[in-house]
Amino acid sequence: MNKSIFTTATILSLLSVLTVACGQVSNSPVKLKVQLITDNLASLTSFAEPKDQSGRLFICEQEGRIRIIKKGALLPTPFLDIKEDVLKREGSDERGLLGLAFHPNYAKNHKYYIYYSSRISKTAGVDHHSIVKEFTASGQNPDLTDMKSGKVVLEFDEPQANHNGGDIKFGPDGFLYIAVGDGGGGDDRHGDIGNGQNLNTLLGKILRIDVNTAPYVIPKDNPFVGRENTKAEIYAYGLRNPWRISFDKVNGRLFTGDVGQNAWEEVDIITKGGNYGWRVREGLHENSKFNGDPTPKNPIEPITDYAHKEGISITGGFVYRGKKIPALVGKYLFADWMGPLWTLTDTKKPQWLREKLSISKDAGYWQITSFGEDQAGELYLITAMLESGKGALYKIVAEK
Repeated sequence: MNKSIFTTATILSLLSVLTVACGQVSNSPVKLKVQLITDNLASLTSFAEPKDQSGRLFICEQEGRIRIIKKGALLPTPFLDIKEDVLKREGSDERGLLGLAFHPNYAKNHKYYIYYSSRISKTAGVDHHSIVKEFTASGQNPDLTDMKSGKVVLEFDEPQANHNGGDIKFGPDGFLYIAVGDGGGGDDRHGDIGNGQNLNTLLGKILRIDVNTAPYVIPKDNPFVGRENTKAEIYAYGLRNPWRISFDKVNGRLFTGDVGQNAWEEVDIITKGGNYGWRVREGLHENSKFNGDPTPKNPIEPITDYAHKEGISITGGFVYRGKKIPALVGKYLFADWMGPLWTLTDTKKPQWLREKLSISKDAGYWQITSFGEDQAGELYLITAMLESGKGALYKIVAEK
């Protein structure tokens, strides 16, 4: 996220600019509305539904709790509460409990994984640690976690407080994919070429690991296995702050929204070994600040980008594969934190067709922090309310 830098006054001052600019994109013919599930939450970041046929929805509160919505009601007791371990300051902060993924075999092994910013730093000179950790649900009560089951899977330094990425998803191959930001600050000024282009760091990457052997092993077909001075966990690189990743349920393509610096936001389809250009490129454009950097070989271009006249911080979404909204099937839904939502349609061209959705809202009404997908392929919108400080979960439904 680039979200912590925006105050209420800044957001409201951008409203008139965004209202005009958004008119440059055609409106989607698909008419949608949102159905409130609950607004009795705060600082929401991630959503997941396990494959256990329970119908329970799980949602992360950034301060360190996982809450359960069961039969339409928010349970009063958190599924997990690790507030004492999670680093998140009061107010806007990009650190915290950022990701949640249930093991594909959760119905039998009851294992799930989280990504969070650790309150305890073991390394001098860094801001904090990012941790991927495994937990197991309680054998006595499936709505609670066995707190003694926690095991660290992966841990690494974060030099600054922002650009943490933090989304985690299991791919169709059964491996765990981890979105990691470039380490924070502006312009990825880390080392000679930035973390995004440095293959000897996990930062600015999509990682892929196999968690079925503790704590994890590297898949044999990871693209940089056996390469000297390179982290073998890397699946793709050249990213700034991949904020929300998702797999298409039908074809397995991996999508991410990558938050831009000062000019361009982008959506990428992630491929094995792919270089997405940051810090040399931002969206479809060269970053003139780093003309002296080595030119990336065959950087992969985004399927869309948009300028900061239309928004300020992208929130990646999902390809809709549900059954309730037939006109939306096969389209990728995503948003900007400021309120607009769009679809992307594959037109078999390098850049997909982008259309604005009817459920878009003005900044100051809500900020879109994430999306969710249930086992049926229906989509949910995760928002923060600027004025009240509440977090709300909505289901996206057809307008009748």
